[in-house]
Amino acid sequence: MFESLSEKLQDAFRKLSSKGRISESDISRTLRDVRLALLEADVNYRVVKDFTRRIGERAAGDEVARSLTPAQTVIKIVHQELVTLLGGPGRLDLGGKPPAAIMLVGLYGSGKTTTAAKLAVHLRRDGQRPLLVAADTHRPAAISQLVTLGRQIDVPVYSEGDRPRPPGSGKAASSICANALKHAGREGYTVAVFDSAGRLQIDDDMMGELDKIHQAIKPQEVLLVADAMTGQEAVAVAEEFNRRVGLTGLILTKVDGDARGGAALSIRAVTGVPIKFMGVGERTSDLEVFYPDRLASRILGMGDVLTIIERAEGAFSQEQALKMGEKLRTASFTLEDFVDQLQTVKKMGPLGELLGMIPGLQQLARELPAGATERGLIVTEAIINSMTRQERHNPRVIDASRKRRIARGSGTSVQQVNQLLRQFAQMQQMIKQLQSGRGRGIMSMLR
Repeated sequence: MFESLSEKLQDAFRKLSSKGRISESDISRTLRDVRLALLEADVNYRVVKDFTRRIGERAAGDEVARSLTPAQTVIKIVHQELVTLLGGPGRLDLGGKPPAAIMLVGLYGSGKTTTAAKLAVHLRRDGQRPLLVAADTHRPAAISQLVTLGRQIDVPVYSEGDRPRPPGSGKAASSICANALKHAGREGYTVAVFDSAGRLQIDDDMMGELDKIHQAIKPQEVLLVADAMTGQEAVAVAEEFNRRVGLTGLILTKVDGDARGGAALSIRAVTGVPIKFMGVGERTSDLEVFYPDRLASRILGMGDVLTIIERAEGAFSQEQALKMGEKLRTASFTLEDFVDQLQTVKKMGPLGELLGMIPGLQQLARELPAGATERGLIVTEAIINSMTRQERHNPRVIDASRKRRIARGSGTSVQQVNQLLRQFAQMQQMIKQLQSGRGRGIMSMLR
């Protein structure tokens, strides 16, 4: 979502880094580039004005003048101000006697129902026992959708029928929510996630219903699910919801899309309500806790290694890690293991996005054609899956006729099969080197 903004900011700082000393005119020119980049990214103009003012005041002071690396100091200031702009890290308040109540609100189409399921997966991963509550009494499909999602993620869903109710029937929705909370307490659930009804626009009927639900369940958290693709409209929606029902946090959805990113940078500053989660994909596991320092680092091209590590921990089990460590130690890594690792890596998200999180590889990630890395994985898997078990465990038996058969079976060429075999041979050679004296120190880390 922040690719265009990130590229323009990095261009501005690249010009600054080429200078040994920085003058006031250099700082003014950089601030102008930063201001234009933020405005083009659809950041609220009041936020941009205040943001660049704070940077200018700090950059004009002794902090930059006394620095041996003034360009790096300016970038450091921008990073710190971005973190301040984005607010603190997203943390849910689940204190008090269980079950804790989390109420999701938002406009129709913002992704509330899917987000409810994603949030339940996140809560269960954190050791909670969640219950999903179908509180949308206006759209029958919302109930069946939530029930289906609950079945997919193995989380129970509380609902009271699937018949639509007349508009403004807040009492019916609040009664369902009150009953659901009692049910959650009796059954030992620690958290209840309420998927409330949305509308195409904010109206008095909608807010009246939400207010009655709020009074019935007294939620610890009221989270607005806002579509990041709507730009500044998301900021206006957040302001109105916060004024009418009192928000405790925000969940930005569709962050993986091609939105310009202005909503994410504006919404916290304008409303004062913290962003707690970001939806980064379609899968029920694609919900990330919001860390402002990590997002600021991504925007400025500094990478985000911590998020990669967390995704890897979620994708690789301890058993898989131990098994892979043993194979590396004994140099028994096969093509079968290779394709298993590729499938696991795919669970971590799009490879282009992962490359963009590695410091120094942001430019490479931008230059790759859309979907190029995913297509490469598909081709690799197809080739390996077209091999026999013997060929996957011992590629040396693959002669010319076998290569032709593998190419036909995978819909690829013999040249592509040869390329994969060469790459795998190089990988095996590297693993063998780790067994030698040169790699003894690295291998000791795997023990």
